[in-house]
Amino acid sequence: MGELDAGDFGPTDAEAARHRMVRDHLCSRGIRDARVLAAMAHVPRERFVRSGLVRRAYEDNPLSIDEGQTISQPYIVAFMAEALELGPEDRVLEIGTGSGYGAAVLACVAREVYTIEYFASLAEQARPRINDLGLANVHVRHGDGALGWPEAAPFSGISMTAAAAEVPQALVAQLAVGGRLVLPIGPEGEQILYRVRRLDRKTLRSEPLLDVRFVPLLGLGAAAAAPGR
Repeated sequence: MGELDAGDFGPTDAEAARHRMVRDHLCSRGIRDARVLAAMAHVPRERFVRSGLVRRAYEDNPLSIDEGQTISQPYIVAFMAEALELGPEDRVLEIGTGSGYGAAVLACVAREVYTIEYFASLAEQARPRINDLGLANVHVRHGDGALGWPEAAPFSGISMTAAAAEVPQALVAQLAVGGRLVLPIGPEGEQILYRVRRLDRKTLRSEPLLDVRFVPLLGLGAAAAAPGR
């Protein structure tokens, strides 16, 4: 489990599938950020899925990975990246590395990406995948994502790919003034993706964006913000 083999899915096949994905699943559904679309057309998703799922890599569906987790569907990856409103000089924190695919996409849009994974095995698998793509601006840590990465803060953007009942306050504290936090809130099956914007040191503004389904946030730091069962 966790081993990747794209041997029967050559570079030409993958490139064509990526461009179809961008056209059919992203552009057609309203993704407009040119830098996000370019990143989605560039990052080889087939390198981040299990060997038996390589030919399904560019379907617009989540796919299972190890530890009972998933790699999010391409549309959600692109939607969240666009919602972060990242510029080329921004630094972004991702909570929930998973396969590493989302971090790889963000690395093509932002200057630095800090990504935290609760499961050590997933973090260990993600590092070489990201390194093999030459993405030296991605920093992977195994740890409790709800606590964030305080020594690297503040961040212009924070993306959380697991659901909580409320916004983890440790992440709010690490969000720069003007920064955007994009995360799913709610119990399993009833989640809404929100964008929380820090207007100044004391003021936040949140807006609902999309109905979504994510795995729950894990870790000791998530205890107070864990979604209801």
